Amino acid sequence: MTDVKFRRKSEPTPEVGTEPSEPAVEATSAASEPAEPRTDGPFDESQVAGDGVQRVDLGSLLIAPSEGRELRLQVDEASGTVQAVMLAGQDGALEIQAFAAPRNGDLWGTVRPQIQADIAGRGGQAEEREGRFGTELMCQVPVKKPDGSVGLQPSRIIGINGDRWMLRASLLGRPALQPDSAQDWEDALGQVVVRRGAVAMPVGEPLPAILPDQARRVQ
Repeated sequence: MTDVKFRRKSEPTPEVGTEPSEPAVEATSAASEPAEPRTDGPFDESQVAGDGVQRVDLGSLLIAPSEGRELRLQVDEASGTVQAVMLAGQDGALEIQAFAAPRNGDLWGTVRPQIQADIAGRGGQAEEREGRFGTELMCQVPVKKPDGSVGLQPSRIIGINGDRWMLRASLLGRPALQPDSAQDWEDALGQVVVRRGAVAMPVGEPLPAILPDQARRVQ
């Protein structure tokens, strides 16, 4: 596994621990009202066309620079596949992934209880709270420490329904421990742009992220 870093500022950023792999949830369509166009982000690509903001193009995700944070990609060396997209800072990290979703539905409402059940089955807990983007999960997930002991890692999992996509964000560090004082991290999440594409995909299928140079070649 290789970490590819895109720094906005020249100073080094301390390493931030990554969250354990999240459950492979079974995504099913939930009948609901159509997703309303977002006015506070994250945005669909169609909402930001021509706005002049320079973003890093990762295919399904377009990431704007965020003050004091660097963009990190975890890339499989053998296949060149981007396996994780993360914004990392001195006090925490934000990992994001987009999924295909039904045009009219609440995919986050469908997968949220599945995530809760999976975490509970692993000896952790995930409680719902209402936040800036709607219902989110405050999680405590068992992880193995370097010394072999087991501890609980706190995280916040946020799901946001868009236009035929769902964005899942996992916050680690301070923004997970102190959600009421994490507006700066939530602002960074709000600037994320999703490019769904027109290709038909199964509901719940991850939208592929690619390296920036690959994105330029396929445009």
